[in-house]
This record gives sequence, C-alpha cells and structure tokens, in this order.
Amino acid sequence: MCDAIGAHGLTLLRDGMTLLTHCNAGALATAGIGTALAPVHLGVRRGWKLHVYAGETRPLLQGARLTMWELMQAGVRCTLITDSMSASTLRDQRVDAVLVGADRIAANGDVVNKVGTYGVALAARAHGVHFYVLAPHSTLDPAAARGADVQIEERHGAEVTTPLGQRAAPAGAHAFNPAFDWTPASLVTAIVTDHGVHHPPYDFTSADVGAIHA
Repeated sequence: MCDAIGAHGLTLLRDGMTLLTHCNAGALATAGIGTALAPVHLGVRRGWKLHVYAGETRPLLQGARLTMWELMQAGVRCTLITDSMSASTLRDQRVDAVLVGADRIAANGDVVNKVGTYGVALAARAHGVHFYVLAPHSTLDPAAARGADVQIEERHGAEVTTPLGQRAAPAGAHAFNPAFDWTPASLVTAIVTDHGVHHPPYDFTSADVGAIHA
C-alpha cells in the first residue's frame, strides 16, 4: 500500500524539489516506507536530490523526533524548522510542494490531520505552493460529509504546558490542546491514495471512492 502511494505521489514531484512536511507520516507512524514520505523514499532510490523541511510538530514533536530521524537514516537532505517558521519558509525558501498525511478524509475532500496542518495549508495557498495529501484509501470516510463533522480529540493540557516533561508555562496555566485540525478541500491541490491521484472537485460519497479522478 505504501509503495503504491509513493508511486502515485512521485508522479507529482520531480528531481531537485524542495518539500515541506508536517508531523510524521513515515514508517514509524504507518508501515513500509510510510505514506506522505513514501514518494520521497522512492525518489531517493531513483537518485533524485530532494530537500525536505520538517516541521517540528508541537507539542509532542513528532516531526523533530520521528520524521527527521527517518529522513536522516535514508540519506535525505533535511532541515528541521519550528512550527512557527512554516509560513516564512514557504515564502522565502523556494519550497515546491507540501506533503502531509491524513487521519481522516471527508466525503467532500476536507482533510483531518495533525493540528497545525490547516495553518500550513493556508500559508501554502498564500504563497502559491502545491499542497498534497497522501493517505491510504481506507482513510476516505464517505460517512463524514465534511471536516467539521469529524470529532476532534482534545488531549491533556500538560502536553502543552509541560512538553516532554519540561515545564514551559506557569504552574496552573490552562492550555487548549486539540490533537488534530481539519483543512478545507479548497486548499488541497491533490489527494493521493494507494488507488491513485484524486484532483478537485473531490467526491468520495459513492461506494467506489477509489476511482481515480482525471
């Protein structure tokens, strides 16, 4: 499945690209060669020279702890950035495309992914950067009409106030800590699954949600 996602995703990329990703959608979070990172791995196997900016992904730092490790192990040129640097990096560093995974994709193409994805998508649109979502076919959910229909998990505020066990806010401080957010389909350039590349307008309401859109 991951190889198929990678092969379809690779058709959207080219040698020499600079990419940006958010959170971890590699082997440590999925299986095989991952989902959002799958085309990167396949490109490197072809000898492509790719550069990836990895957003750290607060508050649990999956991008810093997992994505960077995977990319470094694979010999991919990669640079860690804080989440607050994503917008200016998209503006100033000649990023060619954003690659992210998804935990759920609604029938209209809205994408639920790790919190912070929505902000990256907005910045990508503002600066004319393609925003690609790569996820398994099973992530498509025809029962959810739109992203707002998906209940977002809210995690304990201590993950924000005391990240990785290190206090970062005054004792007793209240923190809002949603684990995910949803990105409107209008900000998504294409959705890649193991069944193919889907282009807007997205319609995953039918039983055959795996049909490839031209």
